[in-house]
Amino acid sequence: MLRCFVAIGLPAEVQTALARLQAALPLPRPAAAESFHLTLAFLGDIVETAADEAHLALAALRAPGFALTLEGVALFGGAKPRVVYAAVAPQPALMALQAKVEVALRRAGLSPDARRFTPHVTLGRLTGGRAEAARVEAAAAAAAGFRAGPWRVAHFGLWRSDPAPGGRIHAEIMRYPLTAGRAG
Repeated sequence: MLRCFVAIGLPAEVQTALARLQAALPLPRPAAAESFHLTLAFLGDIVETAADEAHLALAALRAPGFALTLEGVALFGGAKPRVVYAAVAPQPALMALQAKVEVALRRAGLSPDARRFTPHVTLGRLTGGRAEAARVEAAAAAAAGFRAGPWRVAHFGLWRSDPAPGGRIHAEIMRYPLTAGRAG
């Protein structure tokens, strides 16, 4: 079994900006900076033949490249926040790519996570109670002016997630180019 997802990797300068932001936040469980990515679809634990089907479906997908910018910091989880993330500025081409990825995976017989797509880069996770959440919420509010990019997205990939001490390690295993056409 492989734990897989489809994502956009980030250029080094964006990873560095995110790592600086992350260091300024009181995160009890920070994400590994070298694994920062923007998930388009999460497949979960799948057999190798399903990963092969995902690869074939994604390799056939055609979409234009586009520019992305990260703007602001927020939390998922409502009254009980659990994830701190850098938000992605609105980009119609990103939303179109994500929709195409999801359709391609479903046509290939896979079942990507059905949650509504909210483009983001996870910075870390919360572990405890209300006091911890209040500290992180205050720090996130202070970092609301965070911005990284824009950068040109020229490809996306099929990634795997492997267990490691202190969390998971993510690595791109296949890469799919976007076309050079103009979008955003």
